[in-house]
Amino acid sequence: MPEREPTGELRPNVTEGSIRKEQQRRDVSAGSPESIDPVTIDLVQLDAELPVPGYAHFGDAGLDLYAREDATIAAGGGRLLMPTGISIAIPIGCCGLVMPRSGLALKHGLSIVNAPGLIDAAYRGEIKVVLLNTDPVDDYVIHRSDRIAQLVVQRVAQVDWNIVDDLDGVDRGGGFGHSGR
Repeated sequence: MPEREPTGELRPNVTEGSIRKEQQRRDVSAGSPESIDPVTIDLVQLDAELPVPGYAHFGDAGLDLYAREDATIAAGGGRLLMPTGISIAIPIGCCGLVMPRSGLALKHGLSIVNAPGLIDAAYRGEIKVVLLNTDPVDDYVIHRSDRIAQLVVQRVAQVDWNIVDDLDGVDRGGGFGHSGR
């Protein structure tokens, strides 16, 4: 039996498969949980009093990481290795990327020295973040359980090199700011 539009008009060529595809399209565009393909990761809480990393909002890419200790990072380039109280088992075919929190970067000049910090699938130690205070004047005080960084888990490809004499395509030239400001 033909389907009807909300206006009452008949929808031609409607099948069960086309209805299912339309619902999947709506799910993805609306960001429903059914449209997400999660990666299951084992996590050891080395400090059970700290929150487990989580997303602030549905659809966020970064999971908040928390400071395990109180500390002060000196102004003008002070650095600190901050433990997060967790160790994780990222599956083969994925990596973890530790990134700065934009609000801390904007308001306080707090960043990550090696941003993004790469966590390989084989690493099983405690996740630690190399923090950097770029503010020229003010020290930055971190309190235990402050959100200090974000963890993004990303699927990655393994490279199989193909040795050739020349590369196809056009060399656009430049690099390192060649295309302008």
